Amino acid sequence: MKRIDLNCDLGESFGAWHMGEDEALLALISSANIACGFHAGDPTIMRRTVAMAVTHGVAMGAHVSLPDLQGFGRREMNVSADEVYAMTLYQIGALHAFAQAAGTRLSHVKPHGALYNMAARDRVLADAIARAVHAFDPQLRLFGLAGSALIDAGKALGLPVAAEAFADRRYLADGSLQSRREAGAVIDDASKATAQAIGIARDGLVQAANGLQVRLQADTLCLHGDGTHALSLAQQLRTALEAAGLHIAAPGAA
Repeated sequence: MKRIDLNCDLGESFGAWHMGEDEALLALISSANIACGFHAGDPTIMRRTVAMAVTHGVAMGAHVSLPDLQGFGRREMNVSADEVYAMTLYQIGALHAFAQAAGTRLSHVKPHGALYNMAARDRVLADAIARAVHAFDPQLRLFGLAGSALIDAGKALGLPVAAEAFADRRYLADGSLQSRREAGAVIDDASKATAQAIGIARDGLVQAANGLQVRLQADTLCLHGDGTHALSLAQQLRTALEAAGLHIAAPGAA
C-alpha cells in the first residue's frame, strides 16, 4: 500500500492567546511540527503539545523559525548563514528538552514560514539549516519543499529527508508555491484542497495556477493548523486519502 505522511504545524498558541484545535488535529495526523518560541509557542505550550503528541502516538519535530513573533515568522529578514545555523540549533535543543523529559525523541525538523521559503531557494541558508540538524542528530529527518534547495542540502549531508507538498496552497508552473501576498494563493475550499492532495499523493501531479499539470513527488503533505477550517479539512483529507488506498504514516515509521 502506498504511504503518505500527513503533517500539521501545531503548538502555535502563546500565553493566554489561543490558536488552533491541536488536540483534535493530533488524532488525524501522523507528524506534528511544534513551534519552538520564535514565531509562536512558549515553554508551557511546547510542553503541553509534546505531551499531547505522545498520547496520540504522533511523530514530532521542531518547527524552527526566524525570531518574529509579531509577524508569525512570515516576514523575511536579512540573516546570515551563521545566524540561521545558531537559531536552528537553539530551537531544536529547546524542543528536544521537552521531548526527552516526556520519555520520547524528536523525529524531524521543519523550517517555518519565511525561513522555509528562503531556504527553499537559497542554498547557503539551506546548508546552514542542514548543518545544524546534522550537528544535533544526523538521524533527524529534514522536511522541505519538494524539489527545493533545502532537500538538496539535506541529501548532501546524508540526512534523511521528506519532500513536502501542500494541500491548501496554490503552486506555480515551476513547482514553487504561489506567494501568500497574491489572491488565491491559499485554497480555502476543502473539497479543492482534498482533490489537490490526492492528486499529489496518489498520482504525483498538481495543477498549477496557470492550469498546467506539474509533476510533484512528495513524502509528506502539510496542513496548516492556524487555518479557520483546519480541523474540517484534516477530517475530510484523511478520509479521502484512505479511501484512495493511501496509508497515513510518518516517514520512517514501521
